[in-house]
Amino acid sequence: MATAWVNFAQVKAAVDLRRVLEDYGVWSQMRRSGKEHYRGPCPIHQGEGRDTFHGDLGKNVFHCFSCGAGGNLLDLVARLEQCSVREAALRLKRRYVVAGSAVPTRRKGLDGAQLVTEKRVGNAVLWFGLSLDGAHPYVSGRGLSWETAAHFGIGYYSGPGIMSDRLAIPIHDEAGRLVAYCGRSVTPKDPRYRFPAAFRKSAVLFNYHRAVALADDDVVVVEGFFDAMRVHQAGFPSVVALMGAALSRDQENLLVQRFRRVSLMLDGDHAGRIATDAAAQRLAGRCSFRQVMVGPGRQPDEMSDEEICRALEQE
Repeated sequence: MATAWVNFAQVKAAVDLRRVLEDYGVWSQMRRSGKEHYRGPCPIHQGEGRDTFHGDLGKNVFHCFSCGAGGNLLDLVARLEQCSVREAALRLKRRYVVAGSAVPTRRKGLDGAQLVTEKRVGNAVLWFGLSLDGAHPYVSGRGLSWETAAHFGIGYYSGPGIMSDRLAIPIHDEAGRLVAYCGRSVTPKDPRYRFPAAFRKSAVLFNYHRAVALADDDVVVVEGFFDAMRVHQAGFPSVVALMGAALSRDQENLLVQRFRRVSLMLDGDHAGRIATDAAAQRLAGRCSFRQVMVGPGRQPDEMSDEEICRALEQE
């Protein structure tokens, strides 16, 4: 079998260290300590020390003064993905060079200085996947069956990175491409939910790619991941989640492009009521919709299957 060829120099020229740190959700924790020098917590060993990891954006190199790891961006990806440097280069090539995805590009300013452009459209497709444990007790503790957890691909992640020691929830775009993971804390520690810094929640709807594949013109809209999973488990697989309370313009367009009827089943608190009214105003005239009442202070993932069924089957 022919071995895939990779040009290391081409990959390193096409990708910069900042983008790798953004994709792993580390960039938001980095602090500038020089013209192109940044420091922050190490994404490899996840140990103590908020300034142990040092990165030079101009040279695309890094070093951790705690765990001793260092090298160029290929070495960093190899350590994070626990693979060889060659495999890291192949993954970066598939992600940035072959796929032609939007990446930060460098251009000359009027003074000759290197500037990094930040403009992106949508969410970049991930070129890696996490190995998850779907049997973690937190899953069943949220009232989800093993079948539901497997259907949504969720599971506990014990590896390195911002998802470490969290329940990782895969998020896909409208075409079914993996664009991010959200990490849910399984302990009382904050933040409860952690998203990659560059991820745009407003550009996607959780579970949309599965809902559109069904022969169903109706869709249920909820706020959170676990709301969607519980509604699915109750027998309503055509369900999507906003990953928040507000319906964005992109999410609105996704809904009306595919579905004729929308059931708004947001949380029963004050914020959920306001968000429901706002979403109804946005959808008015674009599709048929209804507001599904959830008990005061409650949310769908706290309801039993029977309660969900009664709420959604009422006209």
